[in-house]
Amino acid sequence: MPSSTSPIRLLHNLPRVTVRHRSVSEMANNVYVITSKTSGTQVLIDAADDAPAVAELLESAKEDTPCELKLAVIITTHQHWDHIRALADVMESTSAPTAAGAADADAIEQETGVAAKVLLNHGDTATFDGISLAVVGLRGHTPGSVALVYEPEDGPPLCFSGDSLFPGGVGNTQQDPERFDSLFTDVVERIFEQYPDDMIVHPGHGEGTTLGTERPHLEEWRQRGW
Repeated sequence: MPSSTSPIRLLHNLPRVTVRHRSVSEMANNVYVITSKTSGTQVLIDAADDAPAVAELLESAKEDTPCELKLAVIITTHQHWDHIRALADVMESTSAPTAAGAADADAIEQETGVAAKVLLNHGDTATFDGISLAVVGLRGHTPGSVALVYEPEDGPPLCFSGDSLFPGGVGNTQQDPERFDSLFTDVVERIFEQYPDDMIVHPGHGEGTTLGTERPHLEEWRQRGW
């Protein structure tokens, strides 16, 4: 299938940061960039594919950032090939360090040749100049899948969930009951029980949702096993 790249979208224009998004590849992978308005620091989430399109996404933050842009880190939410195809190229062109869930880092390095400088674990806080992200481990889609949560001072928290939480259900666990139970449990205990209904979820593919929209369906998800 041919690669498909979408226009750049400004998802959030918050007092301290902006959040931009672009969908790339035939898999419609979401790439996100968070940019600090006070420092120009940027965090890229999932260099999925199409390095030139990712570069345009990063550069687009110049429109509303009153200081020089600097990519501080490339964070990979999980090891699957469709989320890491541009990782090596983006790292080479930007010299930015990379980070990934500790249990997925070896697989990412084997696939891309890129060793994560920072290994992320559940409960960590990834802090950069003007940007602070809570790391939430969501085991099951892959062993080291992580979500990243940004909590603005005024407004709903934002969750970048990778392929672990989508509108309508948790991520694919290949009909493995143990993997589903692990992912469902983590999503409920670490996301739904910790954050409010107005949390906005930005997944690895497709459109976003809120916890309030999805919460009434949790028992349905558990019963069906996916």
